[in-house]
Amino acid sequence: MNNILLVEDDLSLIDGLEFSLKKNGFHVDIARTVREACMIIEKQSHDLLILDLTLPDGSGYEICKRVRQSSSVPIIFLTASDEEVNIVKGLDMGADDYITKPFKLNELFARINALLRRAKLSDSMQVELASNGITVRLAENRVFKDDIEVELTTAEYRLLCLMMQNPNAVLTREVILDRLWDTDSSFVDDNTLSVYVRRLRSKIENNPESPIFLLTVRRLGYKWHVAK
Repeated sequence: MNNILLVEDDLSLIDGLEFSLKKNGFHVDIARTVREACMIIEKQSHDLLILDLTLPDGSGYEICKRVRQSSSVPIIFLTASDEEVNIVKGLDMGADDYITKPFKLNELFARINALLRRAKLSDSMQVELASNGITVRLAENRVFKDDIEVELTTAEYRLLCLMMQNPNAVLTREVILDRLWDTDSSFVDDNTLSVYVRRLRSKIENNPESPIFLLTVRRLGYKWHVAK
């Protein structure tokens, strides 16, 4: 049985979600504040977190940031805020998905199950990726360029891993968005993804203006080029 932590302060929503989650075979812990959530996280382990963004004593961002210091557990933001800046901030901070209220229960459970499957698959993956002088230590979520550690946001890290796991293959924008966030990604337009690519290049390329690793394939997508 998978353990889920639900952090939400709306009692009516808590009752409905707790009932539905248990009905679908999940064990559920409930927290209504940042403080309560942090106390539960210190004492118990969970397979997935569902975080409201606005809480009485702070923000779901605080919980996400704290968790990501030591864990890669899947995190879903469930909130009424649908502003692009908040969504991108949540994903950059380490959230795996972002669902806005009101939402359909079937969609929520589909995304929960997708993230749990992905987490299980990640546990069985190789422990290191290496090419072009870039090394990713997957178990530690750390990246090195020529043995010097590179600081990446979570979104940049995921993008790099995805590209390095598919060397010399052209990945379309649609495939990249689907694989990175398990969402319809309607808030992520071409410009937003281009920003992520540009930021990643600035950290891993010797000359970001003339990239040789992460290449743009016009009208198709991107590829991680490994010279043969």
